[in-house]
Amino acid sequence: MITLRRGDSSDRHGPATCVTKVELRVSCKALLDRDTLNKSDPCVILMVQNDGQWIELDRTEVIKSNLHPVFGKVFSLDYYFEEVQKLRFEVYDIHGTHSIGTRDDDFLGGVECTLGQIVAQKKMVKPLLLKYGKYAGKSTITVHAEEISGNNGYVELSFCAKKLDDKDLFSKSDPFLEIYRINDDETEQLVYRTEVIKNNLNPVWEPFKVSLISLCSCDEDRKLKCLVWDHDSRGKHDFIGEFYASFREMQKISSGNKVSWDCMNPKYKQKKRNYKNSGVVILTDLKLHRVYSFLDYIMGGCQIHFTVAIDFTASNGDPRNSCSLHYINPYQPNEYLKALIAVGEICQDYDSDKRFSALGFGARIPPNYEVSHDFAINFNPEDDECEEIQGVVEAYQNCLPKIQLYGPTNVAPIINRLAKVAAGDGNIKDASRYHILLILTDGVVTDMADTREAIVRASYQPLSIIIVGVGNADFTDMQILDGDDGVLRSPKGEPVLRDIVQFVPFRDFKTASPAALAKCVLAEVPSQVVEYFSHKAISPMSPMRDLPTPILSPVATTPTE
Repeated sequence: MITLRRGDSSDRHGPATCVTKVELRVSCKALLDRDTLNKSDPCVILMVQNDGQWIELDRTEVIKSNLHPVFGKVFSLDYYFEEVQKLRFEVYDIHGTHSIGTRDDDFLGGVECTLGQIVAQKKMVKPLLLKYGKYAGKSTITVHAEEISGNNGYVELSFCAKKLDDKDLFSKSDPFLEIYRINDDETEQLVYRTEVIKNNLNPVWEPFKVSLISLCSCDEDRKLKCLVWDHDSRGKHDFIGEFYASFREMQKISSGNKVSWDCMNPKYKQKKRNYKNSGVVILTDLKLHRVYSFLDYIMGGCQIHFTVAIDFTASNGDPRNSCSLHYINPYQPNEYLKALIAVGEICQDYDSDKRFSALGFGARIPPNYEVSHDFAINFNPEDDECEEIQGVVEAYQNCLPKIQLYGPTNVAPIINRLAKVAAGDGNIKDASRYHILLILTDGVVTDMADTREAIVRASYQPLSIIIVGVGNADFTDMQILDGDDGVLRSPKGEPVLRDIVQFVPFRDFKTASPAALAKCVLAEVPSQVVEYFSHKAISPMSPMRDLPTPILSPVATTPTE
């Protein structure tokens, strides 16, 4: 039995094209207390895997004496839909100012995951693990993913304050401002923490940029909680006051209105009869640019449904013969399996139920052994889905002894079938689902005219088609299906609405890793998704719904040496 193994995203075929950038915000709960007199002083290191080695990318600030830290540091990463990007988060209790990793620093736990898993869930919670996979008590780490939209995908805000309360005895307050987003479940997510302005009751903070998704989840009326503090070097900051705002309220500044809020201390308001406020916070400038991207749709809850269609025509050779393209070698997957696993394991991070349709064409199938160009390889016409990519692999292996390879190579029936399914999803009028069809074939399709017609029809639906040519056949005629060299047209001359087909011969990647194949064939999918929903004038689902947040099964991790 072939088992799945994740590819290394660092092995790339050709130049990389960054789709977008992602911001990760980190918080922890119930950290282990390693200090005798005080609580732990935690810091999180983010590591990425490169050529099989873990390399530090960045780290958070150190938060003094806190077992439930919410870190202000934002990690920014290049995001590639077509790659498996492995990440590791390590939490340390820091002593002094020396580098992390010395024996004086205590390892509080770590986790491993992929960037794809984080962005697909939007909010990921995982238990922290110590060495050898032991749980770090009840410690957990929460990672929020938010996209930084491509060009000018920011809102830039400028704040100042007037007449803040003085919390210091021998000098003036050292104020800083925190902005929290109130989520649908009433939890609070730190959006931004300003710098500290020393000894000043009328601070002017530096302008800062945040994505609109980060600030308010694209909901202009979402409540924002804003806190003003007097900074304390020991971490015991003094509360000055708070106020609530919304992005809609902030935008009033664009019409020339003054936008300001009374900074209120609830205790003072309750106790002091003539209490007015603890100062005033003023929004002095706001600059906004809107843009939708692939991750807007994914983080809005759009599911990517993956279907594979496998060529079982006689030209593949008898599967019992070691020269056959369908030969099952117990020690090494054949080209069909390599392509299936490489592409499928990327897509599975974006489908919450992890169930994938697996179809076959060009074979005589039981019980009557009539030729079929559209059959479920698990032989269940009522439910053609398999559990995860490993389930597709097993269905493929179990299917081979039960069928007779035949022909011809007709793929139009399966394209029409998927287009019909996608059309049903397209009628829902929201950005909830998109389909990817992977066709694996050993030769040029026989029904080229019907296939061109099917692709033109499918180009109007939420569907992308990837065709991988397996074996050493001449695939020159297949290039016509890939619109890179000109617009594909039906036999009657009708052009495709959008380019949805990507064709590559597997032999071009024989010396490269499976990750390189996946990178090549999936690179165009994000733009195809955006192009479809943009053409339909469908915005990402907003306000962005929070999907259930499972605590993923842990992966053992050990601290960096």
